[in-house]
Amino acid sequence: MDSPVALKALVFDAYGTLFDVHSVIAECEALFPGQGGSLSRLWRTKQLEYTWLRSLMGRYADFSAITRAALITACNTLRLQLTGASTGRLMDAYLMLKAFPDVAETLTSFNDCKLAILSNGSPAMLNSVVRHNGLDRLFDAVLSVDALRIFKPHPSVYAYAAERLQTPPGAIGFVSSNFWDVAGATSFGFRAFWINRSGSVPDDLDCQPAAVLPGLTGLPALLKSRSGQPAA
Repeated sequence: MDSPVALKALVFDAYGTLFDVHSVIAECEALFPGQGGSLSRLWRTKQLEYTWLRSLMGRYADFSAITRAALITACNTLRLQLTGASTGRLMDAYLMLKAFPDVAETLTSFNDCKLAILSNGSPAMLNSVVRHNGLDRLFDAVLSVDALRIFKPHPSVYAYAAERLQTPPGAIGFVSSNFWDVAGATSFGFRAFWINRSGSVPDDLDCQPAAVLPGLTGLPALLKSRSGQPAA
């Protein structure tokens, strides 16, 4: 069997992989005592559902609009009274999500490799959360599906990353905590690594990740131990 092509770029999903979407729980709890965790989980579920539904319907709206719509639906479902002020506070919280503790140290380990974000997030949302966590100087590109007006896991999104990075798909490592995203990237031709922070069971999508890790910390050593390690 031929050895895998050396990776020349690493592309990271943003939400749930680099940035903790549930770091909004504190703000949710402050506004709706006893409902913070439930609201955060349902908000995230509806957010993802709406990206898939809008892609299938061919009715694109940017991630900010989808995030707001998902918040409204989640609050209505939980019978929570959402005001204009509370909507603003929660939407602002999404612009300042906290990076997971292993993010900065891991990213600085890849000195000789292109690094990029590929996300459903709108450019304004991504730029805000990246800057808020002091990560803006670590990436060669922060790529949004907004340029294509369709969401992951559509193949055109992964093709866009390969085109922008001027790197063939087989030489790109893709890193995500979302298995549906890993499946989409694998199906397209990326070498995908699943960051399974929550110990989830993989979906049966006929796609196997190159490796499964409980966090980002082990990724540099894993890649270095393989012939597909990042290369300049």
